[in-house]
Amino acid sequence: MSEQGKGSASASAAAPAPGSDTYKGWLFKWTNYLKGYQRRWFVLSNGLLSYYRTQAEMAHTCRGTINLATAHIDTEDACNIVLSSGGRTYHLKASTEVERQRWVTALELAKAKAIRMMNDQSDDSGDEEPTSQSDRSEIQGTLKILVSKLDDLSTCNDLIAKHGAALQRSLSELEGLKVPVEGGEKIKAVNERATLFRITSNAMINACRDFLDLAETHSRRWQRALQYEREQRTHLEETIEQLAKQHNSLERAWREAPTLVSTTPSAPTTSKGRSERLHKEEASDEDEDTEFFDAMEDSPAFITVTATENTQHRRSQSNLSGASGGQPNDWNQDDHMSPSCNDVSGKELQPRRQRRTHVPDKPNYSLNLWSIMKNCIGKELSKIPMPVNFNEPLSMLQRLTEDLEYHELLDKAARCDSSLEQMCLVAAFSVSSYSTTIHRTAKPFNPLLGETYELDRREEFGYRSLCEQVSHHPPAAAHHVISKRGWTLWQEITIASKFRGKYLSIMPLGAIHLQFHSSGNQYVWRKVTSTVHNIIVGKLWIDQSGDIEIVNHRTKETCQLKFSPYSYFSRDVPRKVTGVVADSGGQAHYILSGTWDDKIESAKIVQSSRGGSGSEGKQKTVYQTLSPKLLWKKYPLPENAENMYYFSALALTLNEQEDGVGLTDSRLRPDQMLMEEGRWDEANSEKQRLEEKQRAVRRRREAEASDALDEECDYDSGKEYEGYQPLWFHQRRDSVTGETNFVYKGGYWEAKEKQDWSMCPNIF
Repeated sequence: MSEQGKGSASASAAAPAPGSDTYKGWLFKWTNYLKGYQRRWFVLSNGLLSYYRTQAEMAHTCRGTINLATAHIDTEDACNIVLSSGGRTYHLKASTEVERQRWVTALELAKAKAIRMMNDQSDDSGDEEPTSQSDRSEIQGTLKILVSKLDDLSTCNDLIAKHGAALQRSLSELEGLKVPVEGGEKIKAVNERATLFRITSNAMINACRDFLDLAETHSRRWQRALQYEREQRTHLEETIEQLAKQHNSLERAWREAPTLVSTTPSAPTTSKGRSERLHKEEASDEDEDTEFFDAMEDSPAFITVTATENTQHRRSQSNLSGASGGQPNDWNQDDHMSPSCNDVSGKELQPRRQRRTHVPDKPNYSLNLWSIMKNCIGKELSKIPMPVNFNEPLSMLQRLTEDLEYHELLDKAARCDSSLEQMCLVAAFSVSSYSTTIHRTAKPFNPLLGETYELDRREEFGYRSLCEQVSHHPPAAAHHVISKRGWTLWQEITIASKFRGKYLSIMPLGAIHLQFHSSGNQYVWRKVTSTVHNIIVGKLWIDQSGDIEIVNHRTKETCQLKFSPYSYFSRDVPRKVTGVVADSGGQAHYILSGTWDDKIESAKIVQSSRGGSGSEGKQKTVYQTLSPKLLWKKYPLPENAENMYYFSALALTLNEQEDGVGLTDSRLRPDQMLMEEGRWDEANSEKQRLEEKQRAVRRRREAEASDALDEECDYDSGKEYEGYQPLWFHQRRDSVTGETNFVYKGGYWEAKEKQDWSMCPNIF
């Protein structure tokens, strides 16, 4: 936010005058994820808050309005205001805390006044009926039922009063008779109980009468509120219909527009790129995301201009759409890559072991409430296991190993002489790890403490991979991969998650390290946030959003990748990824674009210049690039994948039994094996057994730690209880990042060669 913008925002909004119904001023409004906060002119009048791009627009174009009578006003921090009403939410930001407080005061006063006006109108128009004949009939029928119930209660009241009085008289007559003393005491006790019954009955009847009187008094107000909700729904439907018509008319106008460029093969792309840029710059700001993301005020905005032989430029705004033109046959046509990067890998010449291409079809079990609750009957709340109905037959360690699906990108990167070209391939590899998640809505099995998973593809693809669950609270897994084709990858991942009502955010914590043996280049990056939508109701779907910064710590070169979150109102390509590769001085050399579920392309920058200012006054960089070249393309899913948990070709082989693996390997986990075979009820029982066994081991370990602490206090021996120590990984401080991580300490592959697994715990 510029200082000039701040000053104008403060100066243009005066404190509300006493008794004044109008309040005006500048505020910054969140528009969408790409454009962030934008400066807008707000007008508060007659209980309505409206906004415009400029003060001049007040005469002809209102960009949006919110009714304060039904709005909720919230303050997030020192300068932010959140207004929500129905399905519409405005995220606003004032320039100072004082300015924010003035607006909040004005909004609260306007809201209170609007509510009073609405209540007065409701009372005055109580005799009005809803316009719909069916609604009128329905409400009249409900009122008739209420009246009949009131009559029934009145009748019951009369009967109770009548019979109660008769009972009281009879008891009084009995009390007056000459009976033995004991009988008189019993009659007196019955009389007292009858009195209590009469008092209680009268209290109940009075309460019912009060409730019905209150319902009758407020029925007109309820009718008014119901009618208002119906009007709001109708208004929303009309708005959506209007937006759809505008969208169709814009498409029609684009198709019928006169040709803007010469009739070269790139002309359609040029027209489309310009049209999209025009739409973006003239788009109304009420196209807001359904979910709120923090503003990225310094998000890069740039324009790429593709240079062609006849000097006709194809323009596309990188923040709007991925680069076009990349086809699968471009894989080795990297004209702007060094020849060493394009050497054909030797893996195609190696004989490959025949591996399985299918798993048993997923049983057609409906995921309903009963399928979950029937496994939880009679159990303590803390011991209720999540059923396998939510799972896929792979563990989290195997899902981590799936990052290696496109390992050939790293093989190719290892042969690159240019570190910038190498960075492009590393960036494509980092994106490729998300390609399998688009349909994979089921959760993997949580690994048991000490569980491992190996993937030995040394003969076929040159690499060996090992994962181990090194911690249970919090759950953390360590991963190490070494390839004889010139690279080593290691990572420690801890999963943090937050349930936010309609969706679940999954945030992997921890850095991924990649080192190339010949050059010594070491790259470090972190994963983005995964979001699972429609947790409560609807079809589950997954989105990836956030930023990845890849740093080459030897050369200080960087790559900034942006994963754009999905928005229903956005004109962007869904699941879009854009990025810039820059040298140590910040000079951009490559533009990356594509989608995380399909492909990534790179375009080499041949010239950059400062463009004109955009609508917000920010200057954009114009990059002139060569034609984009394909870096990575997703493999097609195997046949019948929809019935096999949407597993990729690699995922289908991960549970395939292999000789000589460690005794703690995920392939040997019984509940996972039973689920893959379709025996879900048995898998649930086995899963419960394994989890209870793990809890017993943890309790025993905690008891040993407590005993060791007591002995230390008694004898002051100075020996500390070490606690659980992973078998194949140990904690070391990373010399590059300074963080303490679990790294591979060796010994696993040697133990496999000797077939000596005596050190492995019995976890299954």
